[in-house]
Amino acid sequence: MSKILAFGPFRLDADAGILFHGTEPTSLGRRAVALLLMLAQRSGVPMSKEGLIEAAWPGLVIEDSNLTVQIAAVRRVFDDLAGGADWIETLPRRGYRYVGPAVTMQDPDQAPLPLALPALALPDKPSVAVLPFSNLSGDADQDYFMEGIVDDVITGMSRINWLFVIARGSTCTYKGRTVDVKRVGRELGVRYVLEGSVRKAHDRVRITTQLVDASTGAHVWAERYDRPYGDIFALQDEIALSVVGAIAPSLRRAEIKRVNRKRPDSLDAYDLVLRAQPDVDSGMPAQVTRALTLLERAIELEPAYALAHGNAAMCHHCLFLRAGLQEVERAASIRHAQSAIVQGQDDALALTWAGFSIGMDAHDRVAAFTALEAALAISPSSALTYILGSVMLAWGGEAERAIEWSQRGLRLSPFDSWAWAAFDAQALGHFHCGRYEEAAQAAYRSVQANPAHSITHVQLTAALTRLGRLQDAKAAAARVLDLHPTFRYGRQFSAVNCAPALAASLGDALRAAGLQE
Repeated sequence: MSKILAFGPFRLDADAGILFHGTEPTSLGRRAVALLLMLAQRSGVPMSKEGLIEAAWPGLVIEDSNLTVQIAAVRRVFDDLAGGADWIETLPRRGYRYVGPAVTMQDPDQAPLPLALPALALPDKPSVAVLPFSNLSGDADQDYFMEGIVDDVITGMSRINWLFVIARGSTCTYKGRTVDVKRVGRELGVRYVLEGSVRKAHDRVRITTQLVDASTGAHVWAERYDRPYGDIFALQDEIALSVVGAIAPSLRRAEIKRVNRKRPDSLDAYDLVLRAQPDVDSGMPAQVTRALTLLERAIELEPAYALAHGNAAMCHHCLFLRAGLQEVERAASIRHAQSAIVQGQDDALALTWAGFSIGMDAHDRVAAFTALEAALAISPSSALTYILGSVMLAWGGEAERAIEWSQRGLRLSPFDSWAWAAFDAQALGHFHCGRYEEAAQAAYRSVQANPAHSITHVQLTAALTRLGRLQDAKAAAARVLDLHPTFRYGRQFSAVNCAPALAASLGDALRAAGLQE
């Protein structure tokens, strides 16, 4: 679990190595953050120079002047943003001591959401967010089932062109929280919020739902469903249609038909994909390898299951890009993506995963965006489609369009688990346009959202180099190699078909920070 220290107007995210002022990342480098972490954790306790140097430069022999420079950087940030230049006390010939505002440890789940945006205006059409349903089954192992129901309800509603639907990637951040529906409406910029609970026992499922007007807190509609488990697909569509009907009673029959989707014949295959989805979403090699075991079983049960192929394509893409650039992984990504496109003409998520793999691994961006546009025609509120599209646009050198698509994705899902990719696209876009300060800010947000993903630190390294902050850039480059020891930027750029001008500019910056081609 991420460690977050809060003091005054600041939050220090230890895992990401970033000091935040409110929700905005500061310019403090990783060594300065490491020093501040040690001082803040031992608030009021003198810390020796030797101990601080070991914390920020482990195993290195350095001059005391390096420590002095980093402490001065911390004091400067404190002074500029909070008038707190005296929060770190110098102890002559001994060391330093933190004497600023009280330091508390925050639970990341209860801390202010780090990717919070300014107050969002309501869209010019009906808007809804579906909160995680409560699991009343008494079995935490059934959480994946609840998440699958919510995901399918969101997907069904997203197929209505005139309805603005927040993606599950943002609403899942409210899981386990006691929430104020009015606050949810303000944070996500929606008029309606759907809440619910699920009780699954043996072969039956009971779902209770209620739709609330977030502007007033008034209940618009409530319903309870009790069905055999085998009817779960029809039940999910029924909930989606009921919510849409409550928002706009004039719903046209033609739009109702759009919600109904082709379902896998095998309920077991569907269950396997639900179990695999969180590991697919992680984007981490160990987790996606585990997901592939489940997805391959689902495909054995139902060879034409588009979403299983789409997820498998994304898993192989991750393994190709992050586990050695093996040709067998690239070929598998393309093969599954092609199957997903053929079989998934009515499945926006399958088309999104497939389009991304075709664009990134087959280097066919025309075919990729044909798939993404088809996904958006099916599900106009698909945040993930815009986010992954923005990544392809950014690597392709289409900077302004990449930023536009990333912003659309974040508006549809402000707290999405894939938000780091949207910020990556923004960092690349701003870098390509020579806006290095904006690039660094976006890269810091990406690192904070997903500190374990090496490519986020690559963008940060390049931006910091261009800003003349070479020491911080080298620290970010070291983090790249910690996470991806075999990283070579030339091979990586070739693998993602990076636009030549962007590759040259990025390469110059990364080489200056010590990364190898």
